[in-house]
This record gives sequence, C-alpha cells and structure tokens, in this order.
Amino acid sequence: MNNNFKGLKAIYVNCTLKKSPARSHTRDLMDVSVNIMKSEGVGVEVIRLADYVIPVGVQPDMTKEGEPKDDWPQLYEKIIAADILVIGTPIWLGERSSIASKLIERLYAMSGYQNHKGQYVYYGRAGGCVVTGNEDGVKHCSMGILYALQHLGYSIPPQADAGWIGEVGPGPSYGDAEWKGGKIDPPTGYNSSFTNRNTTFMTYNLLHLAKMLKVNKGYSSYGNSRKEWDDGSRWNFENPEYR
Repeated sequence: MNNNFKGLKAIYVNCTLKKSPARSHTRDLMDVSVNIMKSEGVGVEVIRLADYVIPVGVQPDMTKEGEPKDDWPQLYEKIIAADILVIGTPIWLGERSSIASKLIERLYAMSGYQNHKGQYVYYGRAGGCVVTGNEDGVKHCSMGILYALQHLGYSIPPQADAGWIGEVGPGPSYGDAEWKGGKIDPPTGYNSSFTNRNTTFMTYNLLHLAKMLKVNKGYSSYGNSRKEWDDGSRWNFENPEYR
C-alpha cells in the first residue's frame, strides 16, 4: 500500500484541566504524535477543551436545554471533518480527567446522527488516546476511552494508546526540564524508549487505518445500516425460535 498520508485530517483534543496559556504536560506528549503526523503531510488541529464553554449533558446543543452558551456544536463540526481523533488526558486519582469524560459524553450526544449510508455518524474514522500523569492508570484510562470510541463507531487500530507516568508519586511530569531547582537534561520522559516507541506506533497505526478507511469510503453498509434496519432490512438475522 502506498503510504502517502497527505489528504488525511487529524484532530487532537487535549483534556487537561488547565486553560491556555498554562503549561500542559499532556500536550507535550501529544506533540510527539502531532509532529509525526505533520511530517507525513497530515492536516492537524489541536483543541484544548478547557478553553471552551462545554456544558455537561448528552444533547447535541445544550442551549436548547436552557444553557446560556454551548461551544460544542462548532467543535463537533471540526471533529466530524477529521479522519482521526486522538483524545489526550492526564490521570487524576487513577482516572481520566473530568473534561475527558465530558468530551466522551458530548461525543455520545451525537450518536443519533447518521452518515449518508445510514450508519452511525462516526463510522469510517480512526480513534486513539494519549495519557500522562504521575500515578498508575495509563492502561485503565486507555481502556475506558478506547471502549467509548469504538462503541460510538470509531475504528481502533492495534496499539492505539500511548502514555507516560514516570515514577509514582510527586515528581517531575512529562516534559519538565527543571525540578526543585535542579536542571533535568533532557526533559523528563523524552528518553523513554517505551513511551517514544508506543507513541510512534500509535501514530502510524492510526494513519494506516484512517487511510484504508478513506480509500474504501468507510465500511460497507451491508449489515450495519441503522436506516436500512429501520426500513425493514434484516440481512441474515432471524429471530430465535422458542424451543
């Protein structure tokens, strides 16, 4: 297969609790993946969700539920236009951030939408995640995020997660160049072979899968179209008989 990834679009959503311009260690690790994609000619945009007004809820536009403002509809248009979605989150008390949970809930709010084939709207797109922190939970957070993405319709390639936690307990976070007055050279985590390898593999696996999906125009609607099911198609499904 020709590995020309130009024409693909990727969107990264950083679910740090900190608003811009505060330093985000999660963004530091996300940038490793972002830079690989840019080097491959992929169009990339990074969103920091904390910079927007995103009410909690599972409706497409929460202003219709009484909220004074909701930036989600405009962000959704960016997300649905991308071939790849990568969710980045820090770990707090062993879990993904509250903002990451809110992102997944708002993604879920669009689950009633369908594409032109009558499939759920996120079909034909690839999803992955990046997790950072100073406590255990990279795999736990990844499991929850990747499960949610595939349940919504995203396709998950092999090795679709990457993370860095370092030494458990208080200490330098990914990308920190100084700690308690002592200079760290290189910055924390930059020489982690495990993290660098997994982040690279994740990025290219997302690219390969996204390209395959785009070349094939997503999935065939045979057997998975909600519209056709509602119209009476059952393909090879038969109701079990009472015995």
